[in-house]
Amino acid sequence: MPSSGNGSGRNSGRGNHRGAGGGNPRPKSGGGRDDKQKRAGKPRPEERRYDVGPGASKDGPKSGRGASARGGAKGAPKKGEQRTGGRRTAPSTSREYETRAEERNRERYAGKKEVKPPKTFPGAEQEGERLQKVLARAGYGSRRACEELIEQARVEVNGEIVLEQGLRVDPEKDEIKVDGLTVATQAYQFFALNKPAGVVSTMEDPEGRQCLGDYVTNRETRLFHVGRLDTETEGVILLTNHGELANRLTHPKYGVKKTYLAHIVGPIPRDLGKQLKDGIQLEDGYARADHFRVVQQTGKNYLVEVTLHEGRKHIVRRMLAEAGFPVDKLVRVSFGPITLGDQKSGWLRRLSNTEVGMLMREVDL
Repeated sequence: MPSSGNGSGRNSGRGNHRGAGGGNPRPKSGGGRDDKQKRAGKPRPEERRYDVGPGASKDGPKSGRGASARGGAKGAPKKGEQRTGGRRTAPSTSREYETRAEERNRERYAGKKEVKPPKTFPGAEQEGERLQKVLARAGYGSRRACEELIEQARVEVNGEIVLEQGLRVDPEKDEIKVDGLTVATQAYQFFALNKPAGVVSTMEDPEGRQCLGDYVTNRETRLFHVGRLDTETEGVILLTNHGELANRLTHPKYGVKKTYLAHIVGPIPRDLGKQLKDGIQLEDGYARADHFRVVQQTGKNYLVEVTLHEGRKHIVRRMLAEAGFPVDKLVRVSFGPITLGDQKSGWLRRLSNTEVGMLMREVDL
C-alpha cells in the first residue's frame, strides 16, 4: 500500500542515517517526553525566580542570592541594603517600627522603680577628696609621702588623728592639720619679701616710685601686703592672697609680735629698756615695747633690738626719738614666726607649709 511504503521508507531512512553516523542512538521520543515531565517541577535557570520575602515564588531559594541574581552582578546590594563608600550598610529599619518598639518599651517599664547601677569602685558614693590628695596639692610631697604622714599619725582632721588611708575630706569645711599646724588647702599663696630702703609699701604708686607690686608683677593671682613698713625701713614684709589671715595678722586683738633692729647713737642709759616697756607717751597715746635688748655696741654706736605687737605708723622710730635717741637705720627682722634670716635685700621667697601653719596658729586659724 502506498501509505505503508511511505512510512517504511521514512523509518528506513532514519535508521540508515543513524547507522552512518556511527554514534549512539538517540533515546526514543517517548523517553524524552518522560524526562520533560520529571523536570516539570524544576524550572530551567532562565525561568527561575530568585525573589525572597513577600511575593517570592515557592520554587525560589530562601537565601539572599535572589537579589544578586536579579541585580545582574555578583555582590549587588541585598533588598533593604544600601552601599556607602563601597561598603554595605545594615538594612534600614522603618521609623514607624522603631516608634512602635519604643512605645512598647515605655509601657513595659512604666511605673517601675529606677534601678541604679552599683558603683565601680569602693567609696565612690562618698563625697569629697582623699586626704592624701589634698595634702599633696598643698605641697606636702607626693601622694605616697602624704600616705606615710598618715601612717605616722601626724595628720588630724577636725581634731582627730587619722590612721586610715583614703579618708575623704572637704577642704572647704574640714580643718586639716599636719604636726599640729593648719594646712592651707586652697590655692593660697604666701611670700616673704626683704624690702629694700626706698621702696614704698603699696602695691601701686601713682607717683611712679618703686613699690611692692614691682616684685610680684608676674603672679597669676592678685597679692596684697600684710601691714606696712616705712619707705626708709628695710626688712621682712608678707605678701599673700589670703584675706582672713592678713586681717588677723594686723589686728591688735591677736597681738602678733614684730621684731626690729635699730641703729642709734649713745651713750644710752641702763633703764632705756624699762622706759620702753613701761610705755612712751606719744601724740596718739602710749606705746609700749614687749622686749628690748642691746645687740651690739661699737663706741657710741648701738644696735638695739625692739619687739612690740603694735602696728602704728612709724611706731619704733617715734618711741626711740621720744626717748632721746633718733634712729639712723631700721630693719624689721621678723614678723611673728617668719624671720628674715639670710634672705638678701630685694629677694622674694615662698613660705614653706610649716611657716604658713605657724602663721595660722598665731591667729587661731
